[in-house]
Amino acid sequence: MSDFDSAAAARPPSALLTDIRARIAHAASLAGRKAGEVELIAISKTRSAEEIAPLIGAGQASFGENRVQEAEGKWPALREGRALRLHLVGQLQSNKAKEAVALFDLIHSIDRPSLIDALARAMDGAGRRPDCFVQVNIGEEAQKGGCAIDDLPALLAQARDAGLPVIGLMAVPPAETEPAPYFALLAKLARRHGLAGLSMGMSSDFETAVMLGATHVRVGTALFGERH
Repeated sequence: MSDFDSAAAARPPSALLTDIRARIAHAASLAGRKAGEVELIAISKTRSAEEIAPLIGAGQASFGENRVQEAEGKWPALREGRALRLHLVGQLQSNKAKEAVALFDLIHSIDRPSLIDALARAMDGAGRRPDCFVQVNIGEEAQKGGCAIDDLPALLAQARDAGLPVIGLMAVPPAETEPAPYFALLAKLARRHGLAGLSMGMSSDFETAVMLGATHVRVGTALFGERH
């Protein structure tokens, strides 16, 4: 565990949350934006209900999960009586579309035609339409999800024709590289396609993402510490 993570683990969730919000506000100010334009998503994948509850108590309302099955196991009880927003930020299998639509308020990882078809059927059946982001493989990495940049126009057209409420684009830049050019490219693609939402930026680079237009940042380690 690094010195940063050791220090984070020793501090209460309310203090960590206050610090992250202050850093978001500062980055937004530098870019001539308002902090309220950025939604902080606490990435709670692999975290227990006991680890998540203090952040809820400290006022955090948006959380992100990677897997439908894991989220189904802990969030119904955590959400009871609370106005929380749950984001699916991990890859979604088409056969889990019905469960995802029932549980999540936003889905960040739409990346292929078959998933669009499955989500459209699930939304029509449930009468519920979570907001959606199309994930772009911004670094053209074979091991990552997301559609190819060249495939984005056709995928967006299909999603819109299917009635999916697409509000923006999502991406994860390549690791160990300067993220700013990738964030700038995602913002350019979003503008080109008339989309206001940008889901980009994680614990190590969310301030850069905010300065380049992020509307949703996905922060896990900086709020929870390293996984054990």
